Amino acid sequence: MVMHSREKILDAVKRNQPENTSLPAIPFFEQPFTDLAQKFSEVVQAIGGEVHPVSSYAQINTILKEEFGNKTIFTSAKELTELVDTGITYANAHAFADLELAVVEAHLAVAENGAVWVTEDLLQERALPFIAQHLALIIHPENIVPTMHDAYAKIGTLDYGFATFIAGPSKTADIEQSLVLGAHGPKSLLVFLLTK
Repeated sequence: MVMHSREKILDAVKRNQPENTSLPAIPFFEQPFTDLAQKFSEVVQAIGGEVHPVSSYAQINTILKEEFGNKTIFTSAKELTELVDTGITYANAHAFADLELAVVEAHLAVAENGAVWVTEDLLQERALPFIAQHLALIIHPENIVPTMHDAYAKIGTLDYGFATFIAGPSKTADIEQSLVLGAHGPKSLLVFLLTK
């Protein structure tokens, strides 16, 4: 049997694999804070976000109406779809071209850096949290974890397609170290801490 160049290369690679080694032990860094919701709120505000503790979806709807009036709002949160008049008929991502506010529920949040974890099953459309002028996220305080280590311990074995951590509004300081919000995405971020 004649081996072609491709087969020779793949065979050489296969024969020269390094020995398997154990994964390194990752130290666990205990955080100096205990009130996760308070720490999360402080960090979100420090990175340009706004936090609203609320106790119902109706309260979220009231705040959104006060801040955004009749502007176009789209929500993937099932509990809000009856409360929020979106003004948008969703067919695909193009429907969000002039979207003012996107409201998305999140799986979990991280206290140490204010990051919020969302997966595509909660988004309805991958572009949603990035294409709107403003973004609102809904998180239950009991789903806040202390660190990214804790977050990955929860999501590491889950089955999902597209997913992302979102922390604060879009920003850049590339030009002369001048901070600009809304550089590549939403200009503002509202986080609703929804207690049950």
